[in-house]
Amino acid sequence: MKPPLIYNLFPRLVGATTGWGRHAARAREMGFNWLYLNPWHYPGFSGSLYAPKELRRMNPLFLPPESDELSLEPLRHFLGEMRAIDLPVMMDLVVNHTSKDSPLIQAHPYWFVRDGAGKVVSPFVVDPDDPSKKTVWGDLAEVDNADSADRDRLWSYWADLVRDSLEYGFSGFRCDAAYMVPVELWQKLIEVARSIDPGVRFFAETLGAPSEAVVALRRAGFDFIFNSSKWWDLRAPWALDQHEKFRDLAPSISFPETHDTTRLAADSGGNEAVQRQRYAFAAAFSAGLMMPIGYEFGFRKQVNVVETQPSDWEESAFDITDFVTRVNRLKRRHPLLQGEGVLREAGQPSGDVLLLERSQPGAGTGWVAVNRREDASAGLSIGSDPPTGLRLFRICREDAPPDGEPVPEHLTLRPAEVVYLLPELLG
Repeated sequence: MKPPLIYNLFPRLVGATTGWGRHAARAREMGFNWLYLNPWHYPGFSGSLYAPKELRRMNPLFLPPESDELSLEPLRHFLGEMRAIDLPVMMDLVVNHTSKDSPLIQAHPYWFVRDGAGKVVSPFVVDPDDPSKKTVWGDLAEVDNADSADRDRLWSYWADLVRDSLEYGFSGFRCDAAYMVPVELWQKLIEVARSIDPGVRFFAETLGAPSEAVVALRRAGFDFIFNSSKWWDLRAPWALDQHEKFRDLAPSISFPETHDTTRLAADSGGNEAVQRQRYAFAAAFSAGLMMPIGYEFGFRKQVNVVETQPSDWEESAFDITDFVTRVNRLKRRHPLLQGEGVLREAGQPSGDVLLLERSQPGAGTGWVAVNRREDASAGLSIGSDPPTGLRLFRICREDAPPDGEPVPEHLTLRPAEVVYLLPELLG
């Protein structure tokens, strides 16, 4: 299975479907092989992309001028364009809630969770570190997928939605809050989808879920999950422990930022070296890789599922499209970067350089070195007898040879630089 290299086109930032194609074409040129599209459906009263009111109608913000407001033709046309450039598109599959003003609540009252007074319940999360902190999404209505008295019809509704989405031209699904949905429902939806398109892919969004909830998804049959390496400080043991715990569950996807996080360029003060570091690190941490629109230009303003609009498009702070292209190309070419792999820290946790050993059955063993310091260079001694058959890939440098170079006895890493030491590419 090819590693998924995913470009997240956030539709609120781009606007109507007529503008999506040029950004998708840029993603294709950078070597991405998947396009991820956030919810395109008609939203409820809050306007949030993740509060769908009507699931077979487009958000008016994404319709070209003079379009029929009930037509899905603009969406179909865009998906057809993506097929023509061989860029499969995944959409968000949100089945654990709807908008609180969804007509489904009146049409199918038994499909929703209700409190003792019979009122529809909004989904919520409790902070695991502080149970007194509770976040309630008041614009949402929680779907009762587990215990609905009308469960068969409810699950059939979701199955029909999957069938229709495949018919529109989608090739994959990012399953929102997957751990909050019964495993048996995911099994049904995946089975239905694969009976139509055996190559369809399901990606489980599990960020923030308790580890036991993630493990419980093993039976569902997801192709990929998302990991939490974005939040790793490159020192604490939890990220490698989590990678080891989940690597047999499903291959995972790393990312330097998402639509749910602050922009890395804002967090780093516009440090281009850090922007490169976290992308190169993410590419080597796991099987898959995802990047949101604007990352390549150093955008600083976090996108918002309610408020973002095309006027929020920013002037480029820098342009690392060539770097992203180079990383993606090497990840597609090198077998050691393509699977989930086994990771082990080989250096000293207290040092300036993170040294990860990465091994993959059939692809050998290599190393990923990361300068933890953003303000100074750091050295790494390889020794007078470097490992046989390895090449040095200075992936963050524009002038580095694409097929690597001999491994020296001593390496100097620039501030925030990442280098790979990988088996020599043959052919």
